[in-house]
Amino acid sequence: AVDWGALEKLLEWHLENGTHGIVPMGTTGESATLDTDEHLKVIKRTIEVVRGRVPVIAGTGSNSTAEAIHQTQEAERAGADACLLVTPYYNKPTQDGLYAHYREIALATSVPIILYNVPPRTACDMNATTVARLSRLDGIVGIKEASGNVERVKEIRNLVDEEFVILSGEDAQTRQMFDYGARGAISVTANILPKEMSEFCWSFLDGDLVRCDELDKLLQPVHDILFIEVSPSPTKWVLNQMGWIEDGIRLPLLPLSEQNQISVLDCVTKLGLIN
Repeated sequence: AVDWGALEKLLEWHLENGTHGIVPMGTTGESATLDTDEHLKVIKRTIEVVRGRVPVIAGTGSNSTAEAIHQTQEAERAGADACLLVTPYYNKPTQDGLYAHYREIALATSVPIILYNVPPRTACDMNATTVARLSRLDGIVGIKEASGNVERVKEIRNLVDEEFVILSGEDAQTRQMFDYGARGAISVTANILPKEMSEFCWSFLDGDLVRCDELDKLLQPVHDILFIEVSPSPTKWVLNQMGWIEDGIRLPLLPLSEQNQISVLDCVTKLGLIN
């Protein structure tokens, strides 16, 4: 079941540690295994707890255009500041199909929409030209780019207006993405190191590249270890060890295996997350 008490404590912890925005129903939030009712309740409760202190970007994507429209409309009614919509997984639509999918959602809603491209998860890669086409539609304001190809950020940046926001979806590549035009990250590592990830992003935006690079070097081992098994199993295990959540994850994912717990524990202990 959804642990509402833990959710509220995590939200307050993020706000206290400088997280710039909250993304309920992202991958780390197990969006793929929550039913629609749970999905929308998590978004609504997050908005209620945050109370406008930072933007809430609700994850409302689906491989069904109709379901994505429904979830986005409901998030908009609940007061979400923006919605994050992953490319349709499993269906493997064409580039024209992707354009038509997001166009229908944009026409049916007025909340700002952030595209989310993560082909390692979806088997569907939205190219830079399609992103540029979509950026010209009212309401589509940015993209979370997680193709694994940092050059994609440069390609997108060269095709879109300056106001279009590019966010990193690959923690290990965020520093490189900054140089190519990204202006932030929707991060896995921030789930366990919100203060450090916040400072990392701010240091770049403030022009303190020395501090940005110091933090990037510090954080790289964490970025790697959190993908030793399929995300979010390692991240949720660390949060459990830190005392923030109960143990467990929904099938078909399993808790972090005992053999990998040793490697993860070693990494996070060095950073003082677990004594």
